[in-house]
Amino acid sequence: MNNWTLSPEQVFAASPIVPVMVIERLEDAIPMAQALLDGGISVFEITLRTDVALEAIRQIAQTFPQAYVGAGTVICPEQYDAAVEAGSQFIISPGMTPELLAHAKQNSVALIPGVATPSEVMSAIAQGYTHLKFFPAEANGGVKSLAAISAPLPQVRFCPTGGISPANVKDYVALNCVATVGGTWMLPKAGETNINWADVTEKTKQAVALVV
Repeated sequence: MNNWTLSPEQVFAASPIVPVMVIERLEDAIPMAQALLDGGISVFEITLRTDVALEAIRQIAQTFPQAYVGAGTVICPEQYDAAVEAGSQFIISPGMTPELLAHAKQNSVALIPGVATPSEVMSAIAQGYTHLKFFPAEANGGVKSLAAISAPLPQVRFCPTGGISPANVKDYVALNCVATVGGTWMLPKAGETNINWADVTEKTKQAVALVV
């Protein structure tokens, strides 16, 4: 994996929170990224859950070279390649398959696969992956579960995602195994159209203040 241009460790270290961005309208892409940057977050996970996601990645990557721009919800090598072509500097998956792990190892853009069990963490380690997404975090037992899973596997660093909120984020970042967390609470709600971007920036500042 020495051919990865940007390492997962660098991605995790660059921001205390990785915002999980579901961009439904392309015109929201640049304002959303700008609001997050103004609030103190410079790592973006743009999920491939919408028709405009790849173009949003392209525009954000071109507009904000100072940020780390990545793709989320990547589940196959074809999506990996499309996201990289659009400008993604890292790739995040909700899970992992042997095909996706092998494909990423042969390419220059880092993959952060998702895991939920000790066996999945061990499988990732066996393939050389030590920076993982714990997903869905709260549904899989939350802080206590992640603490228990990580205890015999201290070489792994996690980005727990799924159900992270201002109410529990401090509990996650207190774990030694947690390098950063994934979240959406500072972002507009799904389907929201009249978005107050200054409010998004303020929520982002508050989110960062909780975890630093």
